[in-house]
Amino acid sequence: MGWFGKITFGTLGLFLGGPLGAIAGAALGHHLVDKRIDGAGRAIDSSQGPRLGQAEQTQATYFISLFSILGKLSKIDGVVTREEIAVVDGFINGLPMAGREKQFARQIFNEAKDSQYSIEDFAIQLYQAVGAQPALLLSFLDLLFQIAAADGKFHPAEETALKKITDIFRVSNQQFEDIKAVYFTDFGKYYKILNCTPESSKEEIKSNYKKLVKDFHPDTIISKGLPEEFIDFASKRFQEIHESYDKIRKERNF
Repeated sequence: MGWFGKITFGTLGLFLGGPLGAIAGAALGHHLVDKRIDGAGRAIDSSQGPRLGQAEQTQATYFISLFSILGKLSKIDGVVTREEIAVVDGFINGLPMAGREKQFARQIFNEAKDSQYSIEDFAIQLYQAVGAQPALLLSFLDLLFQIAAADGKFHPAEETALKKITDIFRVSNQQFEDIKAVYFTDFGKYYKILNCTPESSKEEIKSNYKKLVKDFHPDTIISKGLPEEFIDFASKRFQEIHESYDKIRKERNF
């Protein structure tokens, strides 16, 4: 991450304005304060510093965009849980970066999380910066899915947000579904089997499950004197109902 050592307020202003520049500037301010407090170095003149090359600007924009969007994603349902913080922290700790660079990532995450800007604001600016390189945008989207999948859950609000990013990046629906399939089971089919949607309450899911179990229980089917072919179907359906309920129950923790 060679660009990090060149970052000052001055160099940020030369290539990154808008929402991402505001977030990076606020995070950099904290970084410089922390650096002075820790005795790790003197204050840096914000008007000076070497300019970043084009490749370094792209790398910096990618980095700042990633942790800005992760900050917003963590608060997508209104509350940031310890589990979500642990996932991002684990991701940062696993990156091959120096401690001060990891701290800068955390500061970007925190600044973005509580900022006035939206996920769309950050995604649009990233697209404007690297839209001519679709492979970079696909890798970015793939990375967001990897991190979202780290806790084994994929909340509807997360999927909606990632779909908005996909549209901004002009990534096709098929590419979106292909990436999603790599990291997540298709819970949509499980909800359909239980005649529910991801927005259904736990009570509604449980109620539908009990009714379906009763209707498709092999003993119930046999007692109705239906043909053997239908009994075979009902047994298979009975297994699918159990599997679907079990998958959803574990995914939603009830």
